[in-house]
Amino acid sequence: MEDADFYRFLDEIRAKVSLADVIAAKVKLTRKGREYTGLCPFHNEKTPSFTVNEAKGFYHCFGCGAHGDVIKFEMEANGLPFMDAVTKLAHKAGLQVPKFSREDGEESKHRSSWYEIMELAVGFFEKSLLLPVGSEALNYLSGRGFDESIIKKFRLGYAPDNNGLSAYLASKNVSESDMIELGLAVLSEKNSKVYDFFRNRVIIPIMDKRSRIIGFGGRVMGNEQPKYLNSPETPIFNKRKVLYNLNFARDKAYENKKIVICEGYMDVIAQAKYGFDYAVAPLGTALTEDQIQEAWKVCPEPTLCFDGDGAGVRAAVRSVDRVLPILKPGYSLKYVFLPDKMDPDEFLKARGAEEYAKMIDNTMPLAELLWRKNMQLQPTDTPEQKAKFEKNIYDEVAKITDEKVRGYYMQDMRNRVFEVLRGGKQAVQKPAYKNQNENRKIAAKIGVKRTLDEKVARFIMAVFVCCPKIIGEFEEKIGMFEIRDAGLSVFWEKLAEINRDNENLDAEKLMQELAKQNLDKFAASLWELKMLKQQNLGIIKLREEVSNKILEMQLGQIEKEIKECIFKLENAESLDQGVYERLETLKKDRQNLLSEKITGLDNA
Repeated sequence: MEDADFYRFLDEIRAKVSLADVIAAKVKLTRKGREYTGLCPFHNEKTPSFTVNEAKGFYHCFGCGAHGDVIKFEMEANGLPFMDAVTKLAHKAGLQVPKFSREDGEESKHRSSWYEIMELAVGFFEKSLLLPVGSEALNYLSGRGFDESIIKKFRLGYAPDNNGLSAYLASKNVSESDMIELGLAVLSEKNSKVYDFFRNRVIIPIMDKRSRIIGFGGRVMGNEQPKYLNSPETPIFNKRKVLYNLNFARDKAYENKKIVICEGYMDVIAQAKYGFDYAVAPLGTALTEDQIQEAWKVCPEPTLCFDGDGAGVRAAVRSVDRVLPILKPGYSLKYVFLPDKMDPDEFLKARGAEEYAKMIDNTMPLAELLWRKNMQLQPTDTPEQKAKFEKNIYDEVAKITDEKVRGYYMQDMRNRVFEVLRGGKQAVQKPAYKNQNENRKIAAKIGVKRTLDEKVARFIMAVFVCCPKIIGEFEEKIGMFEIRDAGLSVFWEKLAEINRDNENLDAEKLMQELAKQNLDKFAASLWELKMLKQQNLGIIKLREEVSNKILEMQLGQIEKEIKECIFKLENAESLDQGVYERLETLKKDRQNLLSEKITGLDNA
């Protein structure tokens, strides 16, 4: 195992093992504000001077100077050698210790130099923003209301459309291989020349918890697609494990006893303008288990704030599937849905900070969203449908691995089933949710999960096998569909799982992982795969093909649902408000998709 892989493994241990839980096994800890305190286990004392900072991942004794992370504590408190401590903590986290061999420390030096290269890159982007070439980007940021202090804090910049970064880094003796490995440049498939990865985009630096630059986000200033472009996976950047702005939000979240997870980094920056400094965001993917765990280190019940559109509600519903298996006593998620399809920036501009503060204080509990999700996806008109609904909701609760949490959820859902479906005479108290006027709108937006045509699904799976690098880009969109073919459904779940667990996944590695799951023969049976291999298409063409297939499926099924809604309205004795609102939502979704299709054609 290479040094870089081993460092990533150690980071994974630190992320998944609670420092406070490990230390609490030996030291009686008392929570005081953002930290825990107790009597130091390394020297005799009567007054506590030993502190544990869970969010920052270290302990410190002001009496004897003891200081370190969870691995060092295991070593010193239990007298364990380094690898024994690592093995013990890995087992606690449910991780398998990989085989590894250390050479001469050159990899460690290289890793440090990668951060130095990223610092050179961010400096270049910052300077470019203030030059004449960056005037359009600076005007764009000013138009968004980002003043000099915000630009400086978040280190916003501009990537010129001239390969300037590659030339600048080369002048600083940075090799092309390092530029490519860090996602700053790409090798052209046509002429084998190196080009800047980000071109003519506003640049948003992505930092780790130590405020080191690990990646970048690029935002177009017009209507081109893709609107947002993130750095690819690199040895120092794994987008599934990083929450944007956690380095700044961490302390403010402790002070305010809340952390808000929104959809994108522009939402985070917009909130900072108005003093909401405890917002974070995932990076172009659906919220992951690792990101939820990171947020839990700061706040036991993060608030997920989603745009008030159908996509926002569906993203919230998908987060339910992610969090259920990892729920534990005292740790959960809460939800806020902004009205009128607004994102946080639009809401703050229209209604101000005071109203926004009220919104994020007025949350929907996870249990309530779980209930509504199932109520909207499954009709309950007949006894058979009620039975299926009841089975579905209990199956979902069964995903919760913590026995105590699962028991309370089961009790809560049984009470709801008794009240709503079985005609219970005594009303059972439901968790309060104050935004009752949003209930019907949210229900209309969740809608019915659409089906992915089997032929289209087979084609897309074949593309993913040929080019695993794009699986993560489409995971959220594929998740919006139901794949009814059982074999394809299982295959897709395993593809997504393998992609999440393996960084820099290529076709060869994917087939090896599929073989371990006995799915390599299934992959080879896809005739579409043989066709694609014969055509030998590049990643850009494959990405376009998948995007177009999904877009066509979405438009076709939306048209069908629109016709069904119109038929129901025309044949109803009186106006059905729910059907009407669903129709309006579908029309807007159709228009958004058509706009996306037109933009894609313009850029083809």
